[in-house]
Amino acid sequence: MAGGGSAIRGSRVGAGPMGEAERGDAAPRVWVSYWCGGGHETRPSFADSAGTLPPETWDCPRCGLPAGQDRANPPSAPRNEPFKTHLAYVKERRSDAEGAELLEEALSALRARRGR
Repeated sequence: MAGGGSAIRGSRVGAGPMGEAERGDAAPRVWVSYWCGGGHETRPSFADSAGTLPPETWDCPRCGLPAGQDRANPPSAPRNEPFKTHLAYVKERRSDAEGAELLEEALSALRARRGR
């Protein structure tokens, strides 16, 4: 072989004609329209099999909002909770009086270890 080339240049494993005969028949499809609050329409396709219903909602690929099948009444955007700090979670569980009591206990223990 001259030039160190490959005898099967331009080929790869599994290369060959890919037609319906090799892959099998395509499943019957159904296209469903979904509309988001931004007015975008999305039409994903689903396998058309008996007893299977498409999902009620679908995420809009353009804006990320949830989309529904009713164009006049799209689903509302999910309400996002604001970020909470560790202190906010602690304040939900304890009152200011309980916090002051815990702080005094911790300070007393610290003073005892330091010998004050």
